[in-house]
Amino acid sequence: MDPDTFRLRTQIAAAIRNRKNRPLTANAKLHDGRRLLIASYNVHKCVGTDGRFDPGRIAQVIKEIDPDIIALQEADKRFGERVGLLDLGHLEREVGLSWVGTIGATRAHGWHGNVVLARHSIVRDLHPVTLPGLEPRGALVAELELKSGARLRVIGAHLGLLRHSRRLQANALSGFVASRRDIPTVLMGDLNEWRLGRSSSLAGLTPLFCDVPAPVASFPSRLPLFALDRIVSDREGLIGWYGAHDSALSRVASDHLPVKAYVEVS
Repeated sequence: MDPDTFRLRTQIAAAIRNRKNRPLTANAKLHDGRRLLIASYNVHKCVGTDGRFDPGRIAQVIKEIDPDIIALQEADKRFGERVGLLDLGHLEREVGLSWVGTIGATRAHGWHGNVVLARHSIVRDLHPVTLPGLEPRGALVAELELKSGARLRVIGAHLGLLRHSRRLQANALSGFVASRRDIPTVLMGDLNEWRLGRSSSLAGLTPLFCDVPAPVASFPSRLPLFALDRIVSDREGLIGWYGAHDSALSRVASDHLPVKAYVEVS
C-alpha cells in the first residue's frame, strides 16, 4: 500500500471513530495588534449541507472568524451570467471587510468565483490570472498596503478537479510569483488536493512556497477527511498558527470548513 493510501485510510478510520465526539474548534481571534488573521473559505455558492441557499449563514461564519483578510471561492454563480451571491455591503457594515474589487464591468463579485475581502487595507494592484486546464479556473491577485504600511500580496485561487490540470495550475502560479518577489505572498484557497510530497499535484508550488503549514482536514464539513483548503507563503516563518474554523454553523453553511492562519508582516 502506498503512503498516500495508507494515510487516507487512517484519517477516514479516525474520523469515523471520533465523529460523535468531534469538538468545536472555532477559537476566538486574538487581537494583539501584531498579527493578521487571514482565512480561506469555499462558500459552495452559499448552499449548505442541508441543501439550502443561505448567504446570511455564510456572512455569519465570516463574522465568527473575524478575519483581517479572507479569500472566498465559489462566491459567484458559475453558469450563465456570473452574478455575485453575497451581500458585500452587509459584510462591510457588520464585519468591517471591504471588497477589493474585480476587473471590468460585471455583476460578478470575483474572478472565476474568487473574491478577496480585506480590513484597513489599500489595494495597490489587482490582477486576474487565468489558469490552464480543461475547466475554466482562475486566481485573483491583490497587492495590499496594510494599516501598518507593510505590503502583502494575496492570491485567492480555486484549482481544478483534474489532477493533470492542477499540476499545470500549480506551475503557473509558481511562475507568476517567481517574477514578483518584491513583497511577501500568501496563496490561499481550495486547492483540491490532499496528497503531500512528490505524489501531490501541487509539487510545483514547493520550490517557491516554502512556508507550508501541516494541512488540516476541511472537507466535507460535516466529517472532515481531506485537506483540500490551504494557506501557504513564499516567506519562511510568515505563517504562525494555522487551523480550521470548525463551529456548529460552519458545519452546515457550506460543504467546506474555512481555514485560517495568523501571519506576521513587518
